[in-house]
Parts: sequence; structure tokens; C-alpha cells
Amino acid sequence: MTIMSKNETYYEHQPVLLDESIDYLVTDSSGIYIDATLGGGGHSLALLSQLDNDAQLIGIDQDDEALTAANERIDDPRFSSIKGNFGYLSRLLPPELHGKITGILLDLGLSTHQIKEAERGFTFQEEGPLDMRMSNLRGVTAHQVVNEYSYEDLRDIIYHYGEERHSRKIAREIIDRRPVETTTELRDAVEAVVYGQHQIKSVARVFQGIRIEVNRELDMLRQVLEQSLDMIKIGGRIAAISYHSLEDRIVKKFFKAGNHEGKIEKDFYGHPQTPIEEISGGIIRPSEEEIEKNSAARSAKMRVAEKIDQSEG
Repeated sequence: MTIMSKNETYYEHQPVLLDESIDYLVTDSSGIYIDATLGGGGHSLALLSQLDNDAQLIGIDQDDEALTAANERIDDPRFSSIKGNFGYLSRLLPPELHGKITGILLDLGLSTHQIKEAERGFTFQEEGPLDMRMSNLRGVTAHQVVNEYSYEDLRDIIYHYGEERHSRKIAREIIDRRPVETTTELRDAVEAVVYGQHQIKSVARVFQGIRIEVNRELDMLRQVLEQSLDMIKIGGRIAAISYHSLEDRIVKKFFKAGNHEGKIEKDFYGHPQTPIEEISGGIIRPSEEEIEKNSAARSAKMRVAEKIDQSEG
């Protein structure tokens, strides 16, 4: 299914772990819910189908095209949308909702639309400009990262964010080829120094690393987790769907202890003091049937946590 937006085709993102996320998230059918990664609105529509008339759902996205598509698709008085990066959740939500949210959904990663639109610069399958910005709210482009960053910074981004072991060779090759103007030229630079059956994976890792840097994705994830904990009420839940180990590691640590060190604080008597508890029993993965229907679901990992009343016990 596609949605026409601004005289162009909007490629609808197929929601991942749809049933599982709704089952875990909806604990009060009259509650207030946040779809912090609105996209084309697939998860939001499913949420609305499980909510009563007095419920409220707010969708957040930084992508103008996604917001337009979702608002055209969802015609429901219980639904409203806000433009912004979820990393600024506490600023985006009105003060009267702070501490009153029932559930927050975070479906991390790229949407199908962002991948398929070559002009956005996310894909290495087609030629496009080196952009990779998830919205016009961000100033730094992939072109600036590739062409202006120092060797050390570029190497570290590819190694730490792309988890690519050939980061030194790739960074040096990119710098030797400057200016690198398109996604195809960036792919060519990687393929010039990485050979064999894992070549395409190295290309994907380099694109991932640069994309994460452009959009400050890991910083924004840390911020939204902290702010989500403040936004939800006692018993409220956060469901996070991640697509690579860097994201999942951050979510796992935070859900363990309520901080990014993953260190559980203890009171004077040695009792653990955690404001949050993971209730999903670890990672929830998509079924083989879902992966067959949607290959993008293959790497998805969902964790769900609930806010605890620390005054009890």
C-alpha cells in the first residue's frame, strides 16, 4: 500500500512486531499513549483500534513527509501529531501530560519511505545525494561528515557507530577520494578496500555509522529513554523496538536500572532502588511468519519496561 503525499508516492512502512507491541503497551484502554516514531501511522492505527473513545494518542515524528502521510491516513478525534525529534519529548509534550502517560512506543531505525527515496541519501542501492538527514531540523549532512571530518573522527564513526573492523582503511580511502559527492561514490570507496563475501555488509555498516552521526541517533535514544521515564505514570510502559546491537545495548541497560550505566542503585539497607523494571523477559523477536512477509523485521528486537512505585516495599 502506498500513500500519495505532496504529489509523490509515500512508501508505507510496514509495522514490525505490531501485535506484540500493542499487547504489551495497552494496559488502560482509556489512557494516554505516545507513538514517538509515528512514520506512516501503522502502529498508531493499531493502538487506536484497542482504545476507548476517551483515550488519547499523540504521534511524534521529525519527518514532514511521514507526518503528512500519517495525518492523511488517520482521521480520528483521539489522535493528534507533533513535529519534532523524540529526543526532546519532554519539551514536545504539554506540561499537563507530564507524569500521566500510560505508554510510549519507540520503533527505532529507518522507515521504508526513507530507504526507498534515493534523494534522501540513505540507500546505497541507488545513486543519490549524501544527505541522510531524517528531517530538515538537523543541520549536518552526510556530505559534510564524509568530506569535512578529520581522518580520526571519520574512522571512529565508522568503527563505533558502524561496528566496521576495516574502519581505518575505509576512512583513509574516503579521504583520498575527496570530494565524495554521491551515495554511489561512497559505496565505491568502501568496495575499493573491502573484498569478498562480506563486502556489502561493510558498505551497509559504513552507511549506518554515518547516518547515526548525522542524526545523533544514539544521543537522541538516550535522551528519550530518560524523558520517557519522567513522562509515564506509575505502571506506565515503554516499548522499544531496536534494529542493531548499539540501540539494543542502550535500551537493555536503561531498562535494567533506569540509568545508562546499567548500575542498580541500592538504599541504606542494600535494597535495590530501580525506577523501572523490564517485563518482557528479555528480547521479543518477530516470528518466522512475520519475517517471511517483511524482511525488514529480521533484525528487530523489542524490550518492554514498566515504571515502578519506589515508595512501595
